[in-house]
Amino acid sequence: MRTLKYAILGLLNKEPMTGYDIGKEFSRDLGEFWTAKHSQIYPELKKLLNEGLIVYEIQISGEILEKKLYSITEEGKEDFLQWLKKAEPIEPTPKDVFRLRMYFSNHLDVTTRLDLLEHQLLQHQDRLEHLRKNKERYETIPPLDSDNFGDYLVLDGAILRETGIIQWLENFISYCKK
Repeated sequence: MRTLKYAILGLLNKEPMTGYDIGKEFSRDLGEFWTAKHSQIYPELKKLLNEGLIVYEIQISGEILEKKLYSITEEGKEDFLQWLKKAEPIEPTPKDVFRLRMYFSNHLDVTTRLDLLEHQLLQHQDRLEHLRKNKERYETIPPLDSDNFGDYLVLDGAILRETGIIQWLENFISYCKK
């Protein structure tokens, strides 16, 4: 499945965007759980154009700068909504280099193991702080039919995930210090 296809269709379902704007979305809200580089986005846009799921219009910026403003077609909306409604099996556990190292950490001295755990803890605490700051833009849970509800839902899940990881790290840091 071309998941990037649906991420782009979802963005264009909100509003028309340039390829550059789509890339910026992957470094903002979507970047909290999905990434894509410009080198992936532009070939996917070409495929979507060829499939008739999106169209573009040329806009002139300044005197000569042309940019393509992409928008979703009705066929693209139907395809996106069909994908959105599909129940998916749970994904395999993502690869995690740090956990793999911890699995084999019995080969490390306690000081090195503690250093690694504490380094991870700091990174996850920073990420949690970042997520909580993002959540501050919502005074309440957005309405179910708003564009912001999905962002809020994913943001809340990310905060719970980071909180759990921090608790796990703190537990093993205290265990290693005994």
